[in-house]
Amino acid sequence: MRVPLARALSKLGICSRADATARILAGRVAIGGIVIRDPGHPVVPERDRITVDGSSARRKAWRLLLLNKTRGTVTTRRDPEGRPTVFDLLGDEGRGLVAVGRLDLATSGLLLLTTDTQLAHRLTDPASAVVRRYVVTVRGSLSDAEAERMVTGIDDLRADSVRVRKRSARETHLIVELREGRNREIRRLCGAVGHEVTALKRVAFAGLELGDLPPGRWRSVSKDELERALGAAAPAPSR
Repeated sequence: MRVPLARALSKLGICSRADATARILAGRVAIGGIVIRDPGHPVVPERDRITVDGSSARRKAWRLLLLNKTRGTVTTRRDPEGRPTVFDLLGDEGRGLVAVGRLDLATSGLLLLTTDTQLAHRLTDPASAVVRRYVVTVRGSLSDAEAERMVTGIDDLRADSVRVRKRSARETHLIVELREGRNREIRRLCGAVGHEVTALKRVAFAGLELGDLPPGRWRSVSKDELERALGAAAPAPSR
């Protein structure tokens, strides 16, 4: 099946769609020895001889990494403001990987990265309803009624569950679960009930747990481990 050249490079795990477009426009990509500068040029990845910087563009081996993202790093390959990225943490291990969704600058914890772009899409598709679990600290005493409001919904935002772990006049510690990772959803929900988030850490995603993995470190996840975590009814990685 023919697909746009930029998409083909992304699906092969060579680079992200944006990076593929930049490389194509820069004249670094050829098909059958002919340089192609159109990111939308139709190709059949399994048939056409695609090269990037003179090297054959072959599908990367299937990989899935679980990273404990540190606060203050961005989930992009490069940052125009010069801030550290998750790929700085990974070094050479990050080649060919794409992040499965994003965690914002001030959020730490579990981030998945993979060579399987189809898996990344399925896990982040709202229709998949993949559970994300967070440990959250907010200013002030968040009441049970406010926690319930976060679950029943405020405007177009809602949490799947909210559990108070510890409460004082100074701050409240929560466990929050979501099934759709909207931009800054937990911060916005907590703000809607009058509490500022001071710390936010994702500790589980798609059935995988962060556990005691140190900040800034990563580990490999096998297909078998992922399939067990997802369960029989959840999306499985492509073979």
